[in-house]
Amino acid sequence: MPADTSDTLQAEKDYLKTSRSALAVMREKTGALEIHSADRVNQEFLKAAIWRRMKELEDDPEVPLFFGRLDYVDPAPETFHIGRRHVNDAAGEPLVVDWRADISVPFYRASKTEPMGVGVRRRFGFTHGEMTAFEDEDLTSTGAASAHSDILDAEIERPRSGPMRDIVATIQPEQDVIVRAGVDDTICVQGAPGTGKTAVGLHRAAYLLYAYRDQLSRAGVLVVGPNASFLRYIGDVLPALGEIEAKQTTVEELVARVRIAGPGAAAVDVLKGDARMATVLQRAVWSHVQLPKEALVVPRGSHRWRVPAYDAEELVTELRTRGIRYGAGRAMLPQRLAHAVLLRMEAAGDSPDDRVQDAVARSRPVKQYAETLWPAVDPAKLVFRLFTDPELLAEHADGVLTAEEQALLLWDKAPRSAGAAKWSVADATLIDEVADLVDRTPSLGHVVLDEAQDLSAMQLRAVGRRCSTGSMTVLGDIAQGTTPWATPSWDEALKHLGKTGAHTEELTAGFRVPGQVIEYAAQLLPLIAPHLTPPTAVRRARGELTITRVPDSLAAAVSTVDEVSARPGSIGLIVPDAMVAKARKALQDKGIAFSVLGDEDDAEAHLDVVPASLAKGLEFDHVVLVEPAGIVAGEADERTGLRRLYVCLTRAVTSLAVLHSEDLPEVLEAAGAA
Repeated sequence: MPADTSDTLQAEKDYLKTSRSALAVMREKTGALEIHSADRVNQEFLKAAIWRRMKELEDDPEVPLFFGRLDYVDPAPETFHIGRRHVNDAAGEPLVVDWRADISVPFYRASKTEPMGVGVRRRFGFTHGEMTAFEDEDLTSTGAASAHSDILDAEIERPRSGPMRDIVATIQPEQDVIVRAGVDDTICVQGAPGTGKTAVGLHRAAYLLYAYRDQLSRAGVLVVGPNASFLRYIGDVLPALGEIEAKQTTVEELVARVRIAGPGAAAVDVLKGDARMATVLQRAVWSHVQLPKEALVVPRGSHRWRVPAYDAEELVTELRTRGIRYGAGRAMLPQRLAHAVLLRMEAAGDSPDDRVQDAVARSRPVKQYAETLWPAVDPAKLVFRLFTDPELLAEHADGVLTAEEQALLLWDKAPRSAGAAKWSVADATLIDEVADLVDRTPSLGHVVLDEAQDLSAMQLRAVGRRCSTGSMTVLGDIAQGTTPWATPSWDEALKHLGKTGAHTEELTAGFRVPGQVIEYAAQLLPLIAPHLTPPTAVRRARGELTITRVPDSLAAAVSTVDEVSARPGSIGLIVPDAMVAKARKALQDKGIAFSVLGDEDDAEAHLDVVPASLAKGLEFDHVVLVEPAGIVAGEADERTGLRRLYVCLTRAVTSLAVLHSEDLPEVLEAAGAA
């Protein structure tokens, strides 16, 4: 940095002020637009478009409008400020260039060995939206490596409170390659803790909405997360980037065609999530189609037109073998039968037209005949019958499920009806599968699926059919698979998603989790995911890690939280699920303000009590983790428990305090003693 930078810094501050004023003018002009349309529907559409544009142009004084600058030298000298959205002056000249524009790519990828036409890359430092510093990196000077950036480090390690924020100022080259992948490309990201995989997925959604807006605004973009708390945590990222088009949901909400009461027994849900269930359901659906036993007779005027049973059978068989959905075949059969009647009318010398065929198709004899051969299927009622009728289940599961597995699926005490049943998420996923067999699920343009490793084969199929003609960004970490049905490999998961041609990227450089913390947690990898490359921390700050045996771990945790609360940043008190109620009471008794993850305001508090089962995907500046052995014991088996512990240990950005009165898991004992 030059010896005297005050004039340069002031000039950049003035430029920022000018840019903010220009953004305000852009918003005012948008708000002043008048809508003139005689068509009420079109008028409402235009109003919605203006409202969305106004939201995109909102300015947050706490968030810097731009964070970098590129000084091009090739092909001609030109300067561009890089920011979260495009801003132009009154003459239409760009003051700030959107980070997603092609001209911005060198900000993330240029180096001394490949400067990409850039002479100087400038980064800006901000505090509460106020510009405080800048760094210049000369990309034309000799040298094999680019200079280290203190501003970049400070931004990555900056304490945060509340929901996740965007990372547009800190995207690394390997992340940028994923973010800017084309709209037709499905990318699978295997990302170790702290590698920014969730942020990368969200920024890819923002990039695609920018680069392929016309296509995706019609087809739609969906972000699928593991639970509602996670969605609230990430919910501000896309709006901060000016993108409000993308929808967010969970897998449970995605398949909720029936009311979901809660999870079922683990062994049963594992079986219901097995891909073999798709075959059982397909058989059950198509078993409703019957071959005709008698002819179709259609009275019309003074004539009675007859279609023999063997002709009707040919029509049913042809539709049955076309590969269409059950509902489509059911809708087509009356028209096919009516056409057969018309052929007989023509053979008798009549000249019927399409209106006659439609009338015949809608006639009572044809409708009743078609209904007998191809009856309607209610997805929930069909699944209900399978789980309450042993003979029906045996018929369709023969050769697919063993007798023991069939018995496991049957309800011990059958509900009165499908409407009275207490459905699990696994049940709802099966009902969704049947619904897709009946009527094709509409496809979106792009789906971002986070924590994909935790989904069963049937859940993956449910997500995959939402983008059967679109693309996906699949995010996760095999080492963090904590459900009994967690996927064993990305190849397997991509097969069930219907995206076998996807490209897989592995991110191992941890930008958020400190070195001490990631190295401690990585001791679990040989047991939980031996085939994965261990993550490495690239931060200069090693972070803080303490492992302390105490007589009362919860009392010690409350004291530790009280001490840490004076430091900047968010705090997560991670406890075994069975200890949540005790943790709540202990904090209340001490008068410490907090929220419990899972409550409506769980992303807003300075201190969150985090049940271990809900920690995945979140991060906190400071983590106080209670009873690692209790977290392991809370799962169905040791491997799943150790994976859950791995998740919980890797939520810290600055400090991790592990408190325990029980023995640590054996694999961590040596480190704990040290």
